[in-house]
Amino acid sequence: MRVLHLGKYYPPDPGGMETFLRDLLHASLRAGLEVAALVHAWRPGLRSSSETRHTADGDLQLTRAAIWGRLLFTPISPAFPLQLRRLLRQFQPGIVHVHLPAPSAFWLLLSPAARRVPWVAHWHADAIDERAGTLLRGVYRWLYRPLQSALLRRTRAIIVTSPPYLESSPALREFHDRCVVVPLGLDAQTLHAAAPTALPADNVPGEIRLLAVGRLTYYKGLDVLLRAVAAVPEARLRIVGVGEDGERLRHLADELGLAGRVAFLGGLDDAALAREYQACDCLCLASTERSEAFGLVLLEAMSFARPLIASEIPGSGVGWVVEEGVNGLKVPPGDVPAWSAAIRRLAGDTALRQRLGATGCARFEERFAIDACMRGVGDVYRQVLEVAA
Repeated sequence: MRVLHLGKYYPPDPGGMETFLRDLLHASLRAGLEVAALVHAWRPGLRSSSETRHTADGDLQLTRAAIWGRLLFTPISPAFPLQLRRLLRQFQPGIVHVHLPAPSAFWLLLSPAARRVPWVAHWHADAIDERAGTLLRGVYRWLYRPLQSALLRRTRAIIVTSPPYLESSPALREFHDRCVVVPLGLDAQTLHAAAPTALPADNVPGEIRLLAVGRLTYYKGLDVLLRAVAAVPEARLRIVGVGEDGERLRHLADELGLAGRVAFLGGLDDAALAREYQACDCLCLASTERSEAFGLVLLEAMSFARPLIASEIPGSGVGWVVEEGVNGLKVPPGDVPAWSAAIRRLAGDTALRQRLGATGCARFEERFAIDACMRGVGDVYRQVLEVAA
């Protein structure tokens, strides 16, 4: 079976959706599928690139369509439909797997060759959230939503990453009959292979070392986390990521008197990120909006047997991944005192941290390893092809 994936970007370009796409492609190869992926280049330019990557799992065809720039967070790529047409002709997929949101995927609607192939949509998140401005909401209502609905009507199956997100997504209400929940998965071997052979010995007795990983943007709730850390003197926080809110968050940390207790590390490679997971006592995900649809960083921390503190965001998969008192603690979004209390609780109970981490690691292997995810995706492929036959 040949599967063509359409996505937004691909590693080393940053993002949870990108990491998942990479891991799913390799799991597909291990499952005996032939795969190709069409994504966008990260930097603007005029030339697209195409390569065949020879990996231990098999050969992967990767095409990055050139972009002219970005508008409303969307890559502008006149090259995308041209590369799509080429791949449909040369690769001849049996299924097209579309990772949404990705507006360039709407070019499928204008392709006679694509309409002859079954489509599977992977619903990573709704296209807009509660804080979208008037302009963005207008574009969504009059342009994006009609095209999205047209694409979903032609899709044979829609993979959703968690039950809460399926139930809360307005865009999916009329398509529930073709939706199936397959939780995201992670190939922990990639990150663990880069990990140091021994834990760093730079911790201070009595302290709790917190880690936050993600884009420095409004919905990640990092301002909430900084204020919570300021109220817990024994807490130290390291933040991995880049983004438009970086300068504002650094100023806030200074205003809160957190110099020496908070470190902004920027973007890290796999080896440096693995070291941070090994060195931390707990991962914190303080996001406040449904834009945080799942939280792949939670799975990364679980694979390292680290406990979690996360916001229980209504309608998000985050509160579904984190089970209170089992693999972590859940906190109401934006509640600084509750965040401080959760940090204090873990700071004062080493046995609890160890128990939550161990249970989380076991749960990761059982439910969230990428090969388990691939089995669910493979079942969807087989059902789609049976109906199409």
